[in-house]
Amino acid sequence: MGRKLRIAFIHPDLGIGGAERLVVDAALGLQKLGHSVDIYTSHHDPGHCFEETRDGTLRVHHVVPPFPRAIRGKLHILFSHARQLHLTAHLVRPGAPAYDVYFVDQLSTCIPLLRAFAHTRVLFYCHFPDKLLAEGAYVEGHTKRGSVLKRIYRLPMDLLEEMTTKQADTLLANSKFTVSVFKRHMPSITVTPRVVYPGINLSAYAPPDVSASDPDIGRVSSDRPTLLSLNRFEQKKNVALAIDAFALLREKSVAGSSKKIRLVLAGGYDPRLQDNVKTLQTLLDNADSHGLTYSIVTPSTSSVPLPSFAKASKPDGVTDILFLLNFSSPQRSALLTAPSTLALLYTPTNEHFGIGPVEGMACGLPVLACDSGGPTESVVDMPAEERTGWLRRPDPNVWADALVEIVSLTDEQRKRLAERAKRRAVEHFGMEAMARDLEDALLETAKMGSVPTPALLWLLLALLVGFVALLVRALLAP
Repeated sequence: MGRKLRIAFIHPDLGIGGAERLVVDAALGLQKLGHSVDIYTSHHDPGHCFEETRDGTLRVHHVVPPFPRAIRGKLHILFSHARQLHLTAHLVRPGAPAYDVYFVDQLSTCIPLLRAFAHTRVLFYCHFPDKLLAEGAYVEGHTKRGSVLKRIYRLPMDLLEEMTTKQADTLLANSKFTVSVFKRHMPSITVTPRVVYPGINLSAYAPPDVSASDPDIGRVSSDRPTLLSLNRFEQKKNVALAIDAFALLREKSVAGSSKKIRLVLAGGYDPRLQDNVKTLQTLLDNADSHGLTYSIVTPSTSSVPLPSFAKASKPDGVTDILFLLNFSSPQRSALLTAPSTLALLYTPTNEHFGIGPVEGMACGLPVLACDSGGPTESVVDMPAEERTGWLRRPDPNVWADALVEIVSLTDEQRKRLAERAKRRAVEHFGMEAMARDLEDALLETAKMGSVPTPALLWLLLALLVGFVALLVRALLAP
């Protein structure tokens, strides 16, 4: 038996998304291996989270910050740093629990402070460099930024990210694609992050027990052929591609059944985020422009209010598109494992990894994804005899042609593809495989021993304290 660790996860916002799913599954996997796990976060809404963080399966510590997420939709990254510094102060306060190692992801601001004041080693898991996410979109090897003012605003944030990430004792990344981008945009960091692919709890994707006639499952289930998309309602997820391709498919004659097919768009929706609100509005307008009817539903466990333009409605059996906001785990499993579900559509371009394709493969579904980023590492397109999905450029016409192939698969072709997809998901992306890789990395990190406190860290601390002081002063100014 190896050493059992006390591990603290630090994640900024424990909502519903791919990064949050990874954190939850990583914590579950390590807990199953006998380690003690706590998750610390600056935001956790029981009405907008994964069940395991709500039902007591995992210990979640919600440390409410005094700072907002933004002011009038601006200064997101500035307040993200401030909120994490507040969370860090809670972790290093006198009498705070001691841990053997910290697992940090998304924001690296806390790393030098945890090392300096808790004298504890830190493992940083890189989903993607924040400097390429906050103010622009990463496209074809470069990032597009906004105005000169925004660039000036981002410059110290980008420097802070690189400086603090460099302080981590161990660096991991979620894909080879992310590693290549990390190396290109973090030039001062000479260490190459080790790839640990996100894994999923395969048992959580078993067909749900519907003997009790769960009304939430009943609201999303249908015998109609279904195309499924699982993505947060964010502009960068490009869910409009699924709507455009679906509309083109409906214009084609596919075994005389294309008019019966429905599209289900399921994902996390947070009304606090203007991107979520605007994206949902745009998708509804897009559906209208194609003459497609739609319904909007939320699970009974969700406490998230809908905007006035998106009133919840009941599916009527003939609706073309079903929008499912903040799906529950049983709803997700029911949709992924339903015999009527034909494929999973994964629309983001240059996605860092993308847990959606793995979820689809684990349930034996053909996956249609963009031919860039992480999905090129998870989905096998060619040769055809090893195929688990289709990788295509994000063009609605190209996707519609791929959908024709997918919905035209024979039962035998679908069965063989499902067997290959499930086998690949188990062998490469199961939670057990991820947990063991993370355990090895965490044990190696903890073995480094306690952290001395170099004078450089005290200097960095002084800069961070000054930053917070200026922020508070600005907030309190009339």
